[in-house]
Amino acid sequence: MNELGYFSIIISTIFVNNILLAKFLGNCPFLGTSKKMETAVGMAMAVVFVLVMAGAITWVIYHLFLVPFDLVYLRTIAFILVIASLVQFVELFLKKSIPALYAGLGIFLPLITTNCAVLGACVINIDEELGFMKSLVASFGFAVGFGVALILFAGVRERILLARVPKPFQDTSIGLITAGILSLTFFAFKGMV
Repeated sequence: MNELGYFSIIISTIFVNNILLAKFLGNCPFLGTSKKMETAVGMAMAVVFVLVMAGAITWVIYHLFLVPFDLVYLRTIAFILVIASLVQFVELFLKKSIPALYAGLGIFLPLITTNCAVLGACVINIDEELGFMKSLVASFGFAVGFGVALILFAGVRERILLARVPKPFQDTSIGLITAGILSLTFFAFKGMV
């Protein structure tokens, strides 16, 4: 990904290497917050903010502190601390500014802390040896890809509520089947970048 331009990185991270549907990271909030469009949009916006900020901060911490002091083995712990701090900030902001969205997200907002999509994107940025700006662009693309998949899935799930679904396929079962079909649609972008 390091040899790609900024636009190609965005296309790649949103469609080709979608963090949710191609890398299978972040499935808990994907299935949990996609029952209503409002909570899906709120979660997508929160993940965009947290992921872009986490991508920037973790890149700086890794390259200015962990590598020079030979503390690379602390990467995961350092990244989780950064993500947890950012989620606390988002949680306090939503609680004060948008209480309805805060209540709608419920337990899934603190779960961004342990959302493997956020941590995974930060680790991918480091493992791909991206520069600072490309790391920011990739983080933004991963977050937008997460949001696109989440919002599409929420729209489909709202439509499924209006359909007659056989009893064995209701709730989680039809959700997983729908997620699989959505993943297959994104698979069509493979080889594009």
